Amino acid sequence: MSRKPPLITLTDPRSPAAEAYRTLRTNLTFAGLDQPLEALVVTSPALEDEKSVAAANLAVTMAQGERRTILVDADLRRPRLHEIFGVSNGQGLTTMFVEPEAMADPPLVDVGVENLWLLPSGPLPPNPADLLGSRRMDEVLAALRARADILLFDAPPVIAVTDAVVLGRKADGVLLVMTAGRTRRDHALAAKEILERAQIRLVGVVLTNVPLSQARRYY
Repeated sequence: MSRKPPLITLTDPRSPAAEAYRTLRTNLTFAGLDQPLEALVVTSPALEDEKSVAAANLAVTMAQGERRTILVDADLRRPRLHEIFGVSNGQGLTTMFVEPEAMADPPLVDVGVENLWLLPSGPLPPNPADLLGSRRMDEVLAALRARADILLFDAPPVIAVTDAVVLGRKADGVLLVMTAGRTRRDHALAAKEILERAQIRLVGVVLTNVPLSQARRYY
């Protein structure tokens, strides 16, 4: 069984890492002054990056800032958010495509954080990109927007599959997660170029796994 990744914003809220997520929340707030950021896709250039952990911690921080937050596991290939929060993946995003009652009452999971709900991926489909690009996905987005101040979508890596680009066209922006000492420069550049070619708003980049001593020296 894989080790459960830490939610640093809950386990150590006074840590530099948790403070960095609060700073990210503030920066995103300012980034949304002219163009609202009510639906944000969190993705990465490649598989090795820690996008799901970053998305989970950002969602916790948004909720702690008194914003009704829905975190959606839109990685319909390798979902991880249900593992991070320790909940079932039996129902979720894909359930809303096949069960009409789920559209009226989405299978949101209370993860024990005020103002935060998780929508797991649900059963994995054979055609993730087609689902995310469908008109039904537009209806799912509308149903979720009505229940939250902000939606955060954890999407597959940009250069691996088209899912993040397809979803990015429907959202208000994309946040790219990179890992210090792990993300390759050519992968980062390729991801940026793919998003720009698709005319998707790249809100910014999050760099994770920065050594603490380096972070303090930079600060």
